[in-house]
Amino acid sequence: MPIYEYECLKCGERFEVRQAMGETGTGLSCPKCHAPNPERLVSSFFRSGSSQDDVMGASCPTCSSGVCGLPPMV
Repeated sequence: MPIYEYECLKCGERFEVRQAMGETGTGLSCPKCHAPNPERLVSSFFRSGSSQDDVMGASCPTCSSGVCGLPPMV
């Protein structure tokens, strides 16, 4: 299941949601302020054909700190 990134239009909180492909995020609310209908962001993605060396040196595609808790991209 893909992980989609959302941003709250009220408080600016960014958060991730694991959803089936094709789900629209209808009914989601911000985990911080509980405002409805956050905006879905365009996130980076893993490009097939990348070498293992490219992946091993890459930081986390979502938070850039590498400690966000996402599973490693292999």
